[in-house]
Amino acid sequence: MPTALSKLAELTGGIVPEGRDCLVERAAQLRAADETCVTFAEKPEKLDWSVATKARAVVVPSSATVLPPERFGVLLVDDPKRAFNKIAAFFRPRRENLVAKGVSELANVAPSAKLGEGVAIAPFAVVGEDCQIGDGAVLHSGVVLLAGAKVGAGTTLFPNVVVYENCVVGSNCLIHANAVIGAYGFGYDSSTGEHVLSAQYGNVVIEDNVEIGACATIDRAAYDSTKIGEGTKIDNHVMIAHNCRLGRRNLICASSGVAGSVETGDYVVMAGRVGVRDHVTIGTGAVLGAMAGVMGDAPEGARIVGIPATPEKEQMRKQVALAKLPETQKEFKALKKEVADLTKRLEELERR
Repeated sequence: MPTALSKLAELTGGIVPEGRDCLVERAAQLRAADETCVTFAEKPEKLDWSVATKARAVVVPSSATVLPPERFGVLLVDDPKRAFNKIAAFFRPRRENLVAKGVSELANVAPSAKLGEGVAIAPFAVVGEDCQIGDGAVLHSGVVLLAGAKVGAGTTLFPNVVVYENCVVGSNCLIHANAVIGAYGFGYDSSTGEHVLSAQYGNVVIEDNVEIGACATIDRAAYDSTKIGEGTKIDNHVMIAHNCRLGRRNLICASSGVAGSVETGDYVVMAGRVGVRDHVTIGTGAVLGAMAGVMGDAPEGARIVGIPATPEKEQMRKQVALAKLPETQKEFKALKKEVADLTKRLEELERR
């Protein structure tokens, strides 16, 4: 339904300048917006509005020194991005209660499992013996909790998540489709000439407020616990190996792989496709750049990039040197020829 910008101002606590109200039907980002849309711009003074967007209205900061041209409706707010999030939710609210409360008749729940109040367990979910599920937890179709697994209050497991035996998922976590928690670690004893699976008696402990992306895998520890710290966010297709201990509020981006027994501090960032070798320690606040191959410890606050990963400034110097390599090679060949010519002349002078 068409909605007045002034109504969205009530929703966001913003202001519509006189003569800049209009009707909009949906929310979209700058380039994707058409004549029915409201969009947002955090730095409107830097945009060329003739090509920036086809939107009907723009949300801009109250502090903006230059407003969009008069053809746009305008909504002034303190924080355009946060306000736009509210507007987007208004036009396209997230579907809630995708799983009905209660236990579906088509779910398989062991008699010894303990279920909290207000849980929602979808058809074809499986809950094993001695599992514990906290209040308000949601298990979508195809979720499997093996014996002794625990899921905290308010946590949602999306379709086909598997939590292996005795693993623990904290409260208010989100684990997306096809993630696997607690699979056996990739460790083998090859001393006899065969590859014999190492001990797999530990588990995985995921603390509160953790989010884990689709198809991510977190392996169980050999004897103790693989641990994911409170508030950590793990992207799709990430691999966390056995015995790792990740700190609080780490950000680990897509397709990263962390080998066994790695420890991280708090607020560590791993960009896409980072690889960390085993038994490495990553200090608090360290940032590992995209595709970094981390072969050794990273100190607190470090910024490292490259393969093998080195401090960012050092890596930049290497890249500059590499870019100049063809020119340097030509110079080297020219100098080599000059030296050869000079040597030849000296030899001729000596003979005379």
